Amino acid sequence: MASKRRDWGRIRQLKSGRWQARYPGPDGVLRPAPETFETRKAAAGWLAEKQTEIEKEDWVDPDAGKVPFMGYAAKWVAERKLSETTRERYEVIVRRQFEPTFADKKVADIKAATVRRWRSDLTNAGVGAPTVAKSYRLLRAIFNTAVNEDRMVKRNPCNIKGAGDDNSPERSVLNIRQVFAIADAVTPRYRVLVLMATFTSLRFGELAALRRRDVDLATGEVRVRRSQAELRGRTVIKGPKSAAGKRTVAIPSAIIGDLRKHLEHYSEPGADGVVFIGPQGGVLRRHNFRRLWMKALKVADIDEDVHFHDLRHTGNQLAAEGGATTKELMARMGQSTTRAALIYQHATRERDRAIANAISKNVNAARKPEGKRARKRAKSHRKGHAGGTQGGKAA
Repeated sequence: MASKRRDWGRIRQLKSGRWQARYPGPDGVLRPAPETFETRKAAAGWLAEKQTEIEKEDWVDPDAGKVPFMGYAAKWVAERKLSETTRERYEVIVRRQFEPTFADKKVADIKAATVRRWRSDLTNAGVGAPTVAKSYRLLRAIFNTAVNEDRMVKRNPCNIKGAGDDNSPERSVLNIRQVFAIADAVTPRYRVLVLMATFTSLRFGELAALRRRDVDLATGEVRVRRSQAELRGRTVIKGPKSAAGKRTVAIPSAIIGDLRKHLEHYSEPGADGVVFIGPQGGVLRRHNFRRLWMKALKVADIDEDVHFHDLRHTGNQLAAEGGATTKELMARMGQSTTRAALIYQHATRERDRAIANAISKNVNAARKPEGKRARKRAKSHRKGHAGGTQGGKAA
């Protein structure tokens, strides 16, 4: 069919009876609309919208997003300034969580419905909520770059409200008796590892990286200056995540004696000696220690769902119950934001409210008899007063 020229763009009717719209992009290339229209008016309306996009510099080249998503995601990770642990975590997410769904997709192919289905499939496959949230956040970040910097697509398809929130189930908080039950059940070499993880709130990687010079028994303090990370089967010593991670933590005097014995019998000699090592002098690794941990839980009759990291939760909770302020909790935990500290303070406030309610109950119980007697006296007083008044009026 013959084309009919307009002031801007072109419209023509196809043999099927539908209408096709074409427009010149900023680069001068004439591009067709991604779909045809039932009426000429609809085609003209689409052209008008496209012209407005170009005039407002809001136009996106429809060919820009026709690149493989997996290649773009890998490049995105490679170009970012990341720590070794974060880079490895992102690469694992790209490989395990993105590739099964997006391997044959172009960047422009991934729409909001695609993302919703992908996220739902991960959840239905039993992938943990924290992993799903982390994967979603990474996908959203990649598309933020595709939209705002590379102009590959016009909108970010990751628009599920709350999908990036890491709403992990509330972790276990052990009591002190349970902590010592685990410490006594684990291999003696790692007894103090359990106690330190609990009562100083140090992370596993921070404990694994401790040197003798970091521990001061005289002042009862431990200095955290580094952390051990496990990457692709190897361990590396790195700095903490933030400046707040470098800190000095007071050690409760109740476990100083245990720590002194550990240093004498199990730690490497010399100021730079490693505090926690394996029986053959090897590096302490999460995977190897997990077997001992699970065995200790069984012996101590503790739920198998309790993780080593839950010891840190217990320590943080004890610090909060001891009256630590938000800033004091942040300093002890090595956190640069208040979010984590407030979690423990919230739990402490709830406990404080329960205590206040119990006190209130006792106060009410104690006042009840006195209240009855007071009401009887008041009633008698009112009767006497009323009788005297009546007598006065009669006189």
